[in-house]
Amino acid sequence: MADALTLTPAAARRVATIAQKQAKPAILRLAVEGGGCSGFQYRFDLAEAPEADDAVSETDGVQLVVDPISLDLVSGSVVDFVESLGGAAFRVENPQAAAGCGCGSSFGI
Repeated sequence: MADALTLTPAAARRVATIAQKQAKPAILRLAVEGGGCSGFQYRFDLAEAPEADDAVSETDGVQLVVDPISLDLVSGSVVDFVESLGGAAFRVENPQAAAGCGCGSSFGI
């Protein structure tokens, strides 16, 4: 899955920090749900373990897992962690997104 989805080192460090504070495995689940101002929205959660049909990518010992349905909508994406004056957040650079919103958390295809 290395070509399908990428977790940047900055995002991997942030996931590792959050997972350590919550005493959970360093596994970030990315899912796509209907909603948001552009039609779809990203959802991030820590996972206990990958599901059998998940696609898994690993960066610096941190796993990024995505279910098959969501993978169809985010294939080729890069998941990054960005800190700015407006706050800090995980961002998805999705080459399939034809439209997006200012908050960066929703998209359209």
